[in-house]
Amino acid sequence: MEELNWRRPDACGDGNNCPEVAITADAVYIRSSLQPAAVAELTTTEWRDLLAGIRNGEFDA
Repeated sequence: MEELNWRRPDACGDGNNCPEVAITADAVYIRSSLQPAAVAELTTTEWRDLLAGIRNGEFDA
C-alpha cells in the first residue's frame, strides 16, 4: 500500500480518540486513532454514501 496522508478533524486537536481519513485517487481509507492498524478501505461511492448517511442522521442513536 502506498504511503497515506492521514487527516483528522480540526475539532480533535491532539486528542487520541479521533477518526482519520486518507483519500487517494482510487479509494478512501478510514481508521480510528485508537487503532491505527485497523484500516477500512471504501470506494468513492461508498464514501459518499457514508457521508450522506451521517448528514441525514441515519446513524444517530
